[in-house]
Amino acid sequence: MGKATGFLEIDRQDRKDLPAADRVRHYNEFIIPLDESSVKRQAARCMDCGVPYCHTGCPVNNQIPDWNDLVYRADWEEAARNLHSTNNFPEVTGRICPAPCEASCTLNLEDVPVTIKTIECAIADKALKEGWILPQPPASKTGKCVAVVGSGPAGLAAAQQLARAGHDVHVFEKNATPGGLLVYGIPDFKMEKDVIANRVAQMEAEGVTFHCNVHVGVDKKAAELERDHDAVLLTGGSEHPRDLPVEGRDLDGVHFAMEFLPQQNRRNSGEPLGEISPILADGRHVIVIGGGDTGSDCIGTSFRQGALSVTQLEILPKPPEKEDKEMVWPHWPLKLRTSSSQAEGADRDWSVMTTKITGKNGRASRLHCVRIDGDMKPVKGSEFDLRADLVLLAMGFVHPVREGMLDELGLEFDPRGNVKATVENYRTSRDGVFAAGDMRRGQSLVVWAIREGRQAAQAIDAFLMGTSQLPR
Repeated sequence: MGKATGFLEIDRQDRKDLPAADRVRHYNEFIIPLDESSVKRQAARCMDCGVPYCHTGCPVNNQIPDWNDLVYRADWEEAARNLHSTNNFPEVTGRICPAPCEASCTLNLEDVPVTIKTIECAIADKALKEGWILPQPPASKTGKCVAVVGSGPAGLAAAQQLARAGHDVHVFEKNATPGGLLVYGIPDFKMEKDVIANRVAQMEAEGVTFHCNVHVGVDKKAAELERDHDAVLLTGGSEHPRDLPVEGRDLDGVHFAMEFLPQQNRRNSGEPLGEISPILADGRHVIVIGGGDTGSDCIGTSFRQGALSVTQLEILPKPPEKEDKEMVWPHWPLKLRTSSSQAEGADRDWSVMTTKITGKNGRASRLHCVRIDGDMKPVKGSEFDLRADLVLLAMGFVHPVREGMLDELGLEFDPRGNVKATVENYRTSRDGVFAAGDMRRGQSLVVWAIREGRQAAQAIDAFLMGTSQLPR
């Protein structure tokens, strides 16, 4: 590395957030970037550790020590080239990835990992600002045509790779705008949507055709895609939510998180809600059931809508404040984390099970709960209830939606209910049909989706051409 002793001389410094009282007044991004000089100093902390365990933590195989060194040497353009060689959308992962690479950093043994995510985002944003992110159309076309169903991170990554290989790529998206959950699920305060619009424009210039408001399996038969394309890639995500089978679930005011979050993103973009009944937290006491990222997104959105209070409940025990490094490093540790949304004023409680929901005149008003022990059994005498004008279910997703496209295709599923396909070739049980991302692996991270999209593109290219020069 350029500064072998940097990690000894320079303290960890990361991006800061605008104060909560200010940021909850709008839906814009609120992270304050570091200046270039500070980013270079942070890159100098990469310690030439011999075995870069950050590689084991990064699903897209980013060459982290390489571009850290390039940033330290102020060769930003080469750093951007290196970064984009493994990751199609680093400005996305630099904003919303939980950064398992930092958990794997050797310096994390001392709780001061390199600020990898911040450096990645700085490289990507500078590349865009300087005009280095340009369309890369193929030198020649193959004459082959590929359909990609779903335009989330897996679908976008696959489509871009396949278009650059010379194939005619058509992406089918059920919503009005490409991007999948990147546009309709991730709140704007975590990632503003021009980030995705810029990439869509780049991909269109590379030859990708987007067909929006086309719900394959509902208003367009999957058989038509098979007939009109040489290969079909399914990247529709894992959208079947885990439900809460308790008394009162059908009361008004009880909704899945993914009924709630997309509405606000549509309001922000000016996209009409259509005939959907508005779900709003303003003036309400909100309960979010589920302690993950989706639940956190519900918290931040509720506060911005004007919720009177927000309480987040988790059925699992409270994690430890600090992990046992010798037991878990370099793997992703189970420990207590507080998201920016949770820090905006949410009450959090653990080891809580919902027993029923009650209300008046058909609308929810109270959530009834009980505490549970380590065996997930109710603790006698621990019952309590909370005011609940709006209950948001954010307990994860169990498998892809089967009704429509998947039922029509008659695909095989794995034991967890996902589309069955291997990482060797991403082929489903139907010839010429491939699957990648959450639809294949189940609910996961954006970095895993990008990785699978890239690998699936390589597999499809090899299927169509006999061999492939695309990287995996």
